Amino acid sequence: MKRREFMGLLGGTVIGWPTYSRADWTGKAWRVGIVRASANDRDVRELERRLADLGYTSGKNVVLIDQLTEPTPEAFEKVIASLISSIDLLVVVGTIGAVAARKVVATKPVVFVSVGAPVEIGLVESLARPGGNLTGITFEAASETYAKRLQILKEIMPKLNRVAVLQANGDRNVKFAMASLERAAPDFAVGLLPFGVNSASDLAGAFDEMERGQAEALIVVAGLLTYASGQRIADLALAHRLPSCHAFIETVAAGGLVSLGPNLLEVWGQAAGYIDKIVRGAEPRELPVQQPTRYVLAVNLKTAKALDLTLPQSLIARADDVIE
Repeated sequence: MKRREFMGLLGGTVIGWPTYSRADWTGKAWRVGIVRASANDRDVRELERRLADLGYTSGKNVVLIDQLTEPTPEAFEKVIASLISSIDLLVVVGTIGAVAARKVVATKPVVFVSVGAPVEIGLVESLARPGGNLTGITFEAASETYAKRLQILKEIMPKLNRVAVLQANGDRNVKFAMASLERAAPDFAVGLLPFGVNSASDLAGAFDEMERGQAEALIVVAGLLTYASGQRIADLALAHRLPSCHAFIETVAAGGLVSLGPNLLEVWGQAAGYIDKIVRGAEPRELPVQQPTRYVLAVNLKTAKALDLTLPQSLIARADDVIE
């Protein structure tokens, strides 16, 4: 495999990759913009790999323009607005990013990646018939996911009573997540203590408030800010001795206790398929919104030991990833 080539363009990165044969490809080179908040390049490399498998060659039939921004609505809107006239298709990551794209992009096709509840927040008319210029892959369209995260914490701590909920202010995921948790909380006899942050700099203060509020465990609402701040959140949860449940396995790898969420690499692979369909003439409104193909349960035994917790063997046995 040839070395990937990188060159700056419009403040972002144009990504090239090696040629994979596919007979009789014709047409223009589509310019695909990617706007994301995480500096983890693993996801974009997976998109790149899957596009190569579909026969795309840099400079021949596609060019990726990858841009990073802060995980705020204003930052996403600014970057998307500056980029949209120079691309043919936009890939945008996270609920904040997708909402910004819905506001800024009038007609060009948009593929969103890892968005919670796209119907409930008004991105699409329905999962089966998006009805506009946006489609893509959800992060979790089923409300049961947050109840399962709460159930996992209760399984680990049967006497659990007070659960802190960390959320990013202004993230449209929060309303959906809190509604799901509030429905489930009585079934597990727990009270919820919501704590909102505006930026990563607010995290330390939020954890101090959790301690003052006598929180016994923590659920983190999935979103761009909490994903990008995963290491900091894991460190603070451990420092405050809060068993934590997350949506991202990356946070558990960083020291969080447990996570339940989609395999993000597979989600990016699904996005590659939608890019291919749109390049070949499909309209976003014709492409049903997909849900993740697989959810991953991960546990960190090292963190459990540091918290003086013994995880149930039944939980460890059904975990997809056990970090020791």
